[in-house]
Amino acid sequence: MDQKARKILMQTYWQSGGWRSGGYTYTEEDFQYAKSKGLMFDRLTISHDECVQRLQQLHEKSLTKELVVKAFLHSLSTRKVHLRSALSSWALTHDLPMHTYDEQPVALVSYSGCGYCNEQKIMSNATYVNEDLNVLNFERIKWGGVRLNWLIYCLLDLECLVKEQEALNVSEDDVAILQQMVAAIESCNDTDAARQLEKRWKDVFKSNQHERDVVMEIWGYAGLLVSKDDYRKERGRGTDFMSMATWRGQDGYSQEKMKFYFASYL
Repeated sequence: MDQKARKILMQTYWQSGGWRSGGYTYTEEDFQYAKSKGLMFDRLTISHDECVQRLQQLHEKSLTKELVVKAFLHSLSTRKVHLRSALSSWALTHDLPMHTYDEQPVALVSYSGCGYCNEQKIMSNATYVNEDLNVLNFERIKWGGVRLNWLIYCLLDLECLVKEQEALNVSEDDVAILQQMVAAIESCNDTDAARQLEKRWKDVFKSNQHERDVVMEIWGYAGLLVSKDDYRKERGRGTDFMSMATWRGQDGYSQEKMKFYFASYL
């Protein structure tokens, strides 16, 4: 990743440990440089249907489960957090059929007015007008992603991975971290919530709390960490987690999904 371009993107949105106030600005020269390095983008106007078509093409021609798994594992020891959410973006969209936004309307919307997206827990709009992809990519590079189940984010995330797949080797350290992550889940008490798991991961891989929260959310959307009771009362403020909001230690992890993604490494 070009460090000058990364700095331009970071400084566009982040300042002195917090979001930049007073609007996001950058010089045209800086923008064009970061754009040339694939880290900033022109604003995008696109329909839901076009997003689905582009995702289908990615899955058919460029993406494999093995690629997103290697990217995730490679990120653990290197702390290249931008490589992590491709796992959940792939999981959320891999089985998404070709469809239009209005093809299967939803009476009770949970995530989207599109029935297919709603069923996959994907938040999608019928159209996107002047969408700011740069803030999404900032979040991806800063923490590993935030709006993980947004259709437009999944598209950006996976298109970026296809361009970034340089030497994604999985080291012995990566495998050891994965094994320790799994062991930490197994050591959770039945009533432990996501925050307790996050703390157990603190010494497993180099990260801050925000990064560990994102990894849990990624595993939630990928089906690795799934609540067996969606009607449990959420812990905390209620806005800390999305896919992990009602997970408890007693739910453990999905052995089926763990084998599906990581069988060759465990």
